[in-house]
Amino acid sequence: MEDGLLCQWSVFRSLLAIVQWWGFNVTVIIMNKWIFQKLDFKFPLTVSCIHFICSAIGAYLVIKVLKLKPLIVVDPEDRWRRIFPMSFVFCINIVLGNVSLRYIPVSFMQTIKSFTPATTVVLQWLVWKKYFDWRIWASLVPIVGGILLTSVTELSFNMLGFCAALFGCLATSTKTILAESLLHGYKFDSINTVYYMAPFATMILAVPAILLEGSGVLLWFHTHTSITSSLIIIFSSGVLAFCLNFSIFYVIHSTTAVTFNVAGNLKVAVAVMVSWLIFRNPIAYLNAVGCAITLLGCTFYGYVRHMLSQQPPGTPRTPRTPRNRMELLPLVNDKLDDKV
Repeated sequence: MEDGLLCQWSVFRSLLAIVQWWGFNVTVIIMNKWIFQKLDFKFPLTVSCIHFICSAIGAYLVIKVLKLKPLIVVDPEDRWRRIFPMSFVFCINIVLGNVSLRYIPVSFMQTIKSFTPATTVVLQWLVWKKYFDWRIWASLVPIVGGILLTSVTELSFNMLGFCAALFGCLATSTKTILAESLLHGYKFDSINTVYYMAPFATMILAVPAILLEGSGVLLWFHTHTSITSSLIIIFSSGVLAFCLNFSIFYVIHSTTAVTFNVAGNLKVAVAVMVSWLIFRNPIAYLNAVGCAITLLGCTFYGYVRHMLSQQPPGTPRTPRTPRNRMELLPLVNDKLDDKV
């Protein structure tokens, strides 16, 4: 009886974790698109900077004030030598994501973002000379094919938004690869990651945001109506962006890797559907088919990686660094790449 109740509680906890993760993720994406499109606040650098500031404050409160998470201590020298370069890539990744939302629909942006597994595998193969099983390469075929079909049939295609989303995938992949070497010796969770990287990202982005968008923001203040309600929405998106990081920490500890992979791809489908219901951007039939193929490819890719990781010792696994290089432990979980 008790085992049955524990099993039911475990299932309920996993579902709750997934639903709240979906809720925060989809809400942040929709709010960012609303800010750019409906509030006419077309300043992705400023929005990203606000998100970093809110995340830095939130992480400080969680770790230092509320003490909900223990602080992972990092040497001052390592903060500049290791954390700062990671923060720079982290900053580029978030900015490119917001720039893409500024110019292309949520559905198209989310589909392109699903290209990240392919860019990660290719970069690890080219840069680190890592070996990958042929099944990994095969699983990338539907992802690439789905992205191509979606891009060709996208009715609201914008080259700048497309390039920003594509380079955002490269930035995410680069962050994952750099984490293996730069953060070697530290095991960060999502909250500690934000605690250390958000202040650096704010420092990096503040000057470009002021120089490139400062005059436009001031003009928006003078010409836009309902300033108070608009600012509430803008800063609320920053608070929810931090809550998203906290929800990632919760869902990682409440689900298995396979469940997380499937839920992550279903989350993209939910975001696409919700964005279409709100913004009514036109979606062609073949475009929807391309998105579905991409998501199925991502699910298959995650399944293949999981199956290969379960192979007994001595069996060729993927990814694997050649023995003539240092064996590096992936210290930042792939699941953390979903931060907005």
